[in-house]
Amino acid sequence: MSFTRRSLLLSSALAPLAVGQKKSVLLYIGAYTNQMNKGISVAKFDMATGAMSEMTTAAETANPTFLAIHPNSKYLYSIGETGQYKGQKTGFVSAFSIDRASGKLTLLNEVSAKGPGPCHISLDRAGKMAMIANYGGGSVASYQILADGKLSEAVSFFQHEGKSPHAHSSTPTPDGKYAVVCDLGLDEIKSYEIDPGKGSMTFKTSVNLAPGAGPRHFAWHPKLVMGYSINELNSTVTVFAYTGEGRLDEMQTISTLPEGYKGPKNSTAEVRVHPSGKWLYGSNRGDDSIAVFAVDRATGKLSWVDRTPTQGQVPRNFFIDPTGRWLLAANQKTNNIIVFEIDQKTGKLLTTGKGMTVGQPVCLRMLV
Repeated sequence: MSFTRRSLLLSSALAPLAVGQKKSVLLYIGAYTNQMNKGISVAKFDMATGAMSEMTTAAETANPTFLAIHPNSKYLYSIGETGQYKGQKTGFVSAFSIDRASGKLTLLNEVSAKGPGPCHISLDRAGKMAMIANYGGGSVASYQILADGKLSEAVSFFQHEGKSPHAHSSTPTPDGKYAVVCDLGLDEIKSYEIDPGKGSMTFKTSVNLAPGAGPRHFAWHPKLVMGYSINELNSTVTVFAYTGEGRLDEMQTISTLPEGYKGPKNSTAEVRVHPSGKWLYGSNRGDDSIAVFAVDRATGKLSWVDRTPTQGQVPRNFFIDPTGRWLLAANQKTNNIIVFEIDQKTGKLLTTGKGMTVGQPVCLRMLV
């Protein structure tokens, strides 16, 4: 196959490693609103030590459970995971401007999510469009990002059909021409052609996973033309080769739990590939751990390395900083974020003793 797409991956994925030695960066935290927080929170993260400053409120908004930062670092976008918005049975999507000095967010506008229970938002690589997945509604929608950072009303909307559709994420492909949408309820990953200039999506093709797999989130390898779906319901990761035009070819499926696991009932949540491409990480909820896999440098296939307890319960999300040194795990049920250092020789997670308390954290994003 042609490796034109590989060069696209390399140029976009390796760029963040030039972050350098910035002393501290802003860490934004999406969460369910409750007595402990009123919306999107922000703290400073020390890139040298892994320490975090005290958290403050960046913007008050209802259930901002997933966030995306614009490539130009001027804007942040969030979903409002609600079932009602302006009298309609839907959630909403918000656009904010970022004050880099204080970390504060200023609301630019809000628009309808076109369905209840939005759970994920992503942007295309150029920051021209936003895509959301509505878990409750089993649908996806897309929006233009306007010159002033605001969101248009929905340009495209697709209601998934089947026994129990639950769209869980939308992730742009390395070539920037498509987005893969994981639908947990349908055991299916749908591919949509995207037009960033127009903010539109058009259904292209789909691939079925094993019955009961429950594909949830998707991550791309930074050097190989490979993608990884973490499957919530059967605690596995599926490895795909990306063959272009939105097509995925299944190569391997591997458990996120060790052989002979006898622990609590488990489901998975987040998946990420280390910036070096050497390791893949996936979060287990129930076992409450981060599973670590080695990635074969030629094939992209996975082999088991280790699993590390997250020092909390229900690690809904985690984030690896662009240098690949730190992994921050957000434990939703125990209201804490724990910082781990990544061993650069083995990929294993090392305890740092650092972390912070925050109410029901769901999504972590760094502004570097």
